[in-house]
Amino acid sequence: MARTTATKLVLVALVAALLLVASDAAISCGQVNSALGPCLSYARGSGASPSAACCSGVRRLAGQVQTAADKKAACLCIKSAAGGVKEGKAAEIPSKCCVSVPYKISSTVNCNKI
Repeated sequence: MARTTATKLVLVALVAALLLVASDAAISCGQVNSALGPCLSYARGSGASPSAACCSGVRRLAGQVQTAADKKAACLCIKSAAGGVKEGKAAEIPSKCCVSVPYKISSTVNCNKI
């Protein structure tokens, strides 16, 4: 009886640990899109520099993206959204907002190398 109880406790602990790992999900495209939404007009070629709201969103996103999984997820979201913008303008946004990102903002970036 004691052995069965110990086995059940180990099983419960294992399931709890798996749930904790599974709940540590990467950043979502909704979060990325929300942060970078104000950058769209600049990325499409309008304006001489990104807006203050755009730079604020870029900084906020940079602060949220901490893990390798977050970086890859954000890259995939940005890559997907970059199809409708001017590549050169989109790539300038991080430097114009004084934020460093570990990859080029482009629709052709390889997010698997991040």
